[in-house]
Amino acid sequence: MFLNTVLVVLTDLAAQLLGNTVFRQHFHLLLSAVVLFSPALSFGVSQHSIFARKSHFLYRIFLRSGWGWTCIFVGSFVFLLSFSIRRSFMLSIRHLSRLGVAGGLWLTFCKLLDQLENATGSCYESLINDSGDASGQLLLVLREGESKSECLKAGMLWRGYEVSEDVFLLCLCCLLLAEEMAVFGPYLSLGGISDAPLRILFLFCVLLLTLWIFLLFCLLAYFPQFPTQLLGGALGCLSWRGLYQGWFRLGPSWYCPGRPGVGLLNSKISSTKAADAQLNHHDQYN
Repeated sequence: MFLNTVLVVLTDLAAQLLGNTVFRQHFHLLLSAVVLFSPALSFGVSQHSIFARKSHFLYRIFLRSGWGWTCIFVGSFVFLLSFSIRRSFMLSIRHLSRLGVAGGLWLTFCKLLDQLENATGSCYESLINDSGDASGQLLLVLREGESKSECLKAGMLWRGYEVSEDVFLLCLCCLLLAEEMAVFGPYLSLGGISDAPLRILFLFCVLLLTLWIFLLFCLLAYFPQFPTQLLGGALGCLSWRGLYQGWFRLGPSWYCPGRPGVGLLNSKISSTKAADAQLNHHDQYN
C-alpha cells in the first residue's frame, strides 16, 4: 500500500511537470542552450572522473543502444496507454508508428552523415618523431587512397567533416520522450484509469529521460567537440520540429500518424464543457 502511494505521488508529479505548458514550450530551448553553451561545461570538470572514460558502463550499455532503449520504454508506454483506452490494436499501431518514422529519419541522417565524413575525410598515420630529446613529437602523415573502413582497420586516423551522432541521438530522444509522455498528465486530470503497470512504465520513461539528459551533459563536459556537437544538437532539434511540430500536426491519415493523444483523450471525456475546454487546452500545445 505504501509503495503504491509513493508510485502514484511520483507519477502524478512527473506527469504534471511534463504536461505543463511552460515546460513543453521551453524544453527544446533548454536543450539548445545547453548545447550552445557547452564549452562552459568543460571548465572545472576533472578528467580523472569515471565519466571521463568512454568505457564507462553507462556509455557502453545505454548510449550505444540509445535508440533501442527509447523504443522499448516509450513504445511499451504508448502501446499500453492507447490500448487500455480504446482496445484498438490498429489505433495503437498508428501511435507506435511515430517511433518508426523517427527511427527511420534517424537512420537516414546517420547514413548521410557517414557518407559526408567519407567524402570529405582523409586518412592519417600517426608517427613519433624521435628528435633525440626526452619527448618525441607526434606527427600525422597523410595516406592517400585509403577508405575510412580500411583506414580504421589499419589502426590509423580518419579526419573529415563530422556531426556528433551521439548528441544528435540524445537530443532527439529527449524531445521525443517529452512529447510522448506529455499526454499522461492531461489523461490523469481528465479522470483516466491508471493502474500500476502503466504508472511504472511512465516512471521508467521519466528515468530514461533523466538518464539521457545526464549523458548529454557528460558528453558535452568530458568530451568537448564544440562544432560537431553543436551541429548534432541542431540536427536533433530540427528533426523533432519537422516531425512533432510539422508533419504530425497534419492530423491522422494514411500518411500521417497524428500527434500524441489524438483519438485517445477524447474517448475518456464526457461531454461537459469543462472537459472539452481542458482537451482544447492540451491540443493547443501539441
